[in-house]
Amino acid sequence: MSTIAAISTPEAAGGIAVIRISGEESIAVADRVFRSVNGRKAADMKGYTCAYGTAYDGDERIDDCILTVFRAPHSYTGEDTAEISCHGGLYVTRRILRALLKNGAENAGPGEFTKRAFMNGKLDLTQAEAVMDIISAKGERELRMAENLREGAAFRMADKCSKRLMNLLGDLAAWADYPEDDIPAVEPENLSAELKSIRSDLASLIKNYDCGRILREGVSTAIIGRPNVGKSTLFNCLSGYSRSIVTDIAGTTRDIIEESVNIGDIVLRLSDTAGIHETDDKIEGIGVDMAEKMIGSSELIIAVFDGGCPLTKDDLYLINKINNKKCVAVINKNDVGQELDIQPIKEKFKHIVYISAKENQGVDDLKKEIEELFEINDKTVNSVSAANERQKRCIEMCLDCVDKAIEAIDFGELLDAVNVVIDEAEQYLLELTGQRITNAVVDEVFSRFCVGK
Repeated sequence: MSTIAAISTPEAAGGIAVIRISGEESIAVADRVFRSVNGRKAADMKGYTCAYGTAYDGDERIDDCILTVFRAPHSYTGEDTAEISCHGGLYVTRRILRALLKNGAENAGPGEFTKRAFMNGKLDLTQAEAVMDIISAKGERELRMAENLREGAAFRMADKCSKRLMNLLGDLAAWADYPEDDIPAVEPENLSAELKSIRSDLASLIKNYDCGRILREGVSTAIIGRPNVGKSTLFNCLSGYSRSIVTDIAGTTRDIIEESVNIGDIVLRLSDTAGIHETDDKIEGIGVDMAEKMIGSSELIIAVFDGGCPLTKDDLYLINKINNKKCVAVINKNDVGQELDIQPIKEKFKHIVYISAKENQGVDDLKKEIEELFEINDKTVNSVSAANERQKRCIEMCLDCVDKAIEAIDFGELLDAVNVVIDEAEQYLLELTGQRITNAVVDEVFSRFCVGK
């Protein structure tokens, strides 16, 4: 493979920047750009050693820097690798990269260093995907889930199930191919029991998938309610600053205002919506229609009610509108005394919180309720789980095949037919771990990576 180079630190001004080179000619390329203060060549350096010197573009000095050498196979990519650490200025960093490219390196593509680590057997595909999750982690729990995957937890579980399926295929093949030998028959009951056990283990990989997805991607959340119940005040409370205009005039919010906020380890992709009510105002009516659509498209609804007055027909309409959605009912204006009849809300909503958004009271209780609603806790975070849609799809397809095999056994079909379905199930697990995968899938996986990793 060609020798590649890229800036591995963010392209922004900072104290230090790192340019990484990897490939068969990486050490030679480094020698053409880097000159150590003691005249020592990179080619003479052992792995895991550093040298202080200067980066040059031909005879033109660029910057003082440190060269670190990693020798194959004991490097991140499994290839000879060199890293130049220089001052973190944008111009300086790019000048050194251009000098490397002029001296035999090629621009690395997105994720190409990690892709080479995968292709050289340093990482399985699930571990490689976890690298990007570690980089993009926004909280402690998300980082822990990514670290579990980086350490090979998903691979070990999938590989274990794959080997169990292979054992079943071996038993079926031996029994079918050598009927005259003294080989024990494959008993359908035992075969079915083993498949059900494998199914249980595989199902655990997607049981907590939504937990990981929520930590990675956040939760689309809509604050819904009739006009003037305090939706925008609550939005500003959660956002930490005045993002929405707040007045005593009903219908102030006519468009959807969006902001991402952290609730513990959960990111809420928050939307403040227009008050839902009947209106003859054409523009306001558009905002109301958009708010009603948000009820259907959002993963979490924060339904706000004014605790200082009785329920209105617009409140009752909203209560009946929200069905089969994750929802927290917020009884606002708790500081002015309660006149609200809570019973219709209790009949519809399991999660109810009393707050005063204006006084910033009870907002912490709302945050705790949201965390409990999505069951984000240490147990789910530490569980082995599929990390993305590709992995989830592979497991679901495998489970579908296992279910078909169990069903075929229950209906008394020939074991030859069962063998075919089990083989297909095993192929999906090999695709999950990257042991059997097309170049197109590999390219798609690493296309989501940043350049330099």
